[in-house]
Amino acid sequence: MTAPTDNLRINGERLWDSLMEMAKIGPGVRGGNNRQTLTDADAEGRKLFQSWCEAAGLSMGVDQMGTMFMTRPGTDPDALPVYVGSHLDTQPTGGKYDGVLGVLSALEVVRSLNDLGIQTKHPIVVTNWTNEEGARFSPAMLASGVFAGEIPLDYAYGRKDPEGKIFGEELQRIGWVGEETVGARKMHAYLEYHIEQGPILEAHDKPIGVVTHGQGLWWLEVTLTGKEAHTGSTPMNMRVNAGLAMARILEMVQKVAMDSQPGCVGGVGQMFFSPNSRNVLPGKVVFTIDIRSPELAKLTAMRARIEEEAPKIAEALGVGFAIEPVGHFDPVTFDPILVGRVRAAAERLGYGHMDIISGAGHDACWAARVAPTTMIMCPCVDGLSHNEDETITPEWATAGADVLLHAVLETAEIVG
Repeated sequence: MTAPTDNLRINGERLWDSLMEMAKIGPGVRGGNNRQTLTDADAEGRKLFQSWCEAAGLSMGVDQMGTMFMTRPGTDPDALPVYVGSHLDTQPTGGKYDGVLGVLSALEVVRSLNDLGIQTKHPIVVTNWTNEEGARFSPAMLASGVFAGEIPLDYAYGRKDPEGKIFGEELQRIGWVGEETVGARKMHAYLEYHIEQGPILEAHDKPIGVVTHGQGLWWLEVTLTGKEAHTGSTPMNMRVNAGLAMARILEMVQKVAMDSQPGCVGGVGQMFFSPNSRNVLPGKVVFTIDIRSPELAKLTAMRARIEEEAPKIAEALGVGFAIEPVGHFDPVTFDPILVGRVRAAAERLGYGHMDIISGAGHDACWAARVAPTTMIMCPCVDGLSHNEDETITPEWATAGADVLLHAVLETAEIVG
């Protein structure tokens, strides 16, 4: 088919108003959001999103993982749908745009098509995936992982949050257990629009990131068992210090990542001390190592080296050691045809753009296992994300949504 005409644009003001309205649900403490998955705030955000979709003429389907699929019919009943979306759940101290921009931009695409009276051959399905963040229930991208057949449904239902609450029970509690079998839907394509969550696009003054690849990831949960003891009265040479073992392992992870350059990262963002008292050496420390690379060989080598060196560090201090993978996906190469459509759309619309590799994991990484997939990114100020100070501009939001509109239309095929 021919490409959409150059003058087609979304309603940027309406998109921004929707972002600000959703941000009122689950407010953070300093301007961001705390709308973690399967909380009451998540349920409230889902209901608002549902009401907007139904007002736009979309019909709702919900699968067993609570993922919301809002469908605009196509003219060909046999044509597979084009799926567009992201997630509405946030980090505990998250921003207003991470994930939400992709969901509400997908809705804005549909609203704009309604305004313009444009029909497509393929249905368009606006999608809100459950538990993308993994902040409350690990691993991240849980529902899309089940959808792609990479994570068992029973395993997902049994995941526990730090308070011991169970995923399946919390999904039931907020009333979003759907009847659809997860993964039964077939996709013609999947497109996801997201903030970059890094500083590259802003540094290069490019409003559009054409995402060609996604980094692979391992989350390795480490449990260290020491001996609780008074920090003041226990001699240094008589301590079994799980906290010290953790510190040395963190330093080792840093070295592994630096030795693996270019393109590799590693660090720790979550840890739990027990009993977590000022004057008690921890008897138990649990933390998660996060390593990523766009190259599978490097990612595999990093994991192997960490799993070899970490137990030696613990053993030298007399500390018990255990390690368990709690999240993983291989590096992703996005569909070259869809990538080309995104690049061409940015050029037609006159938006500066550059190719980019996604440093973060996204539902698109799992969707790519079952359908042609790509992503679009917009900058965020100073690269900040997973932070209440996360900021984008209305102009950036609109530019990416315009590109999304054109890429979706070329994929869903305008009729007439």
